[in-house]
Amino acid sequence: MTLTVFIRYQLDPFKRNQFEEYAQRWLTIIPACGGNCLGYWMPHEGTNNIAFGLISFPSLAAYEAYRARIKADADGSANFQFAEHNRFILAEERTFLRQVE
Repeated sequence: MTLTVFIRYQLDPFKRNQFEEYAQRWLTIIPACGGNCLGYWMPHEGTNNIAFGLISFPSLAAYEAYRARIKADADGSANFQFAEHNRFILAEERTFLRQVE
């Protein structure tokens, strides 16, 4: 069963450009650490402070192994620190989904 992590971000609307830099980095870091990055989505019209990311894994165990790798990864760690230092993410929610077959 494939597991998809749906991440909902609440952003500081005045720091969207910093979030976009952060998201662009994940597009290469996540696959290098074992995740299938389906993409990140930025506000365009309407609500200006909500963004999304979707990452898939073959199982919950694969997700847990990925989390350990990404925390130990130098680029992943630097990206987490970039977000904490700049405070453009106000809240983050993760929902674990499976596809209906």
